[in-house]
Amino acid sequence: MYVYFMKNQKPLNEELIKEHVAHLKSLKSQGKLVLCGPFSDYPGGMVVYLAENLEEATSIAKADPFISSGCKTFEIRTLEVANEENNYLL
Repeated sequence: MYVYFMKNQKPLNEELIKEHVAHLKSLKSQGKLVLCGPFSDYPGGMVVYLAENLEEATSIAKADPFISSGCKTFEIRTLEVANEENNYLL
């Protein structure tokens, strides 16, 4: 699982927001989107998603219109999920 954190660089417009939402809907329809949203205490947001490897994860992030437009920068992290099924990684 991967997370890309976005940081605002330039103002957004309504058309770009619609394109970003279309990107998220596409990820959802492919079964890749886990969670997404803006931060309330930081100028940006994040997308948690599934990818086969870092190369695919990077391609997905770069395809986000917020990023490809230059309105946001991004940073990718790999997330190892801790949950009841894996005893919280103990």
